Amino acid sequence: MKIIVPMAGRGSRLRPHSLTTPKPLISVAGSPIVHQLVREIARVVEEPISDIGFILGEPAYFGEEVEKSLVALANELGAEAHLFRQEQPLGTGHAIMCAASILKGPTVVAYADTLIRANLKLDPEADAVIWVKQVDQPEAFGVVELNSSNSIVNLVEKPQKFVSDLAVIGIYYFKEIERLKKALEKVVSKKLEKGKEYQINEGILAMMEEGAVFKPGTVTNWMDCGNPEVTLNTNTEMLIIKHKEGNELIDPTAQIENSTVIPPCFIGKGVRIVDSTVGPGVSIGEGTRIQNSTLKHSLIQKHSTIIDLNCEKAMIGNHAHYNGNPTFVSIGDYSELK
Repeated sequence: MKIIVPMAGRGSRLRPHSLTTPKPLISVAGSPIVHQLVREIARVVEEPISDIGFILGEPAYFGEEVEKSLVALANELGAEAHLFRQEQPLGTGHAIMCAASILKGPTVVAYADTLIRANLKLDPEADAVIWVKQVDQPEAFGVVELNSSNSIVNLVEKPQKFVSDLAVIGIYYFKEIERLKKALEKVVSKKLEKGKEYQINEGILAMMEEGAVFKPGTVTNWMDCGNPEVTLNTNTEMLIIKHKEGNELIDPTAQIENSTVIPPCFIGKGVRIVDSTVGPGVSIGEGTRIQNSTLKHSLIQKHSTIIDLNCEKAMIGNHAHYNGNPTFVSIGDYSELK
């Protein structure tokens, strides 16, 4: 089994956090988004993972440290890492074709902007599986259309009229991904119209026209990391899941002095919390110091210093400094104080 992870986007909706750290590498509930996604897929597919292909953007943004972390992730799972570059944002179908050299055999394609909990059981009658989640507002999503045999016969992006309430979450399985590759080769060979992109849906619809059987798969949890507000909600939800699963979320090197930690919280290596109340739903990255603060449903990255902050929702990046009574303020593009 192979895994293909297109992750070349700049994550503009998650700015300023994605200005210096690629969105899939931003830590949520104690671990980078893409690491958690790939580990979960490897855990539930019930087949050994032989290869993982990561499609990255330009080297200036997805640099050497990113590459090292992804290679280490693949090696941890007993797989070979393959790093590809999509230096122009030409769409999801184009991104997959950047990994053309390894598009062979059974393969999961997963876009690295969500977290899931699922049983990715594969339907033996299906040529492919598209995982979906029931949603309340299907008009805001891409959805699948099913026939009476529970096969997917169409994909509709943000339908104005009701088609179904099963939203596509961006995870796909192909029994023989060569069939998708063949279809996408025809798609990307066409001249691209201005403002358009080559999309995976074009390849999938071409496969359906040729008779490929697509079945829906379902997930128990689908958590978005698209913008700061929903990422904070995802952080809390993932902490609850990990807590229920029995994961140890507080590093033994953390120093908690005259403070209260209300679970679930992730407290990273070397964190120091002094005269504060933290939780529920708070993640604090390695080497960060929290002092005289009260934090709930917040996400603080590595090596930051937070003093005199009382907040219900905060998302703070790496190497940040916050003092509740500042005499100097330096705030970058796309930052918010509310």
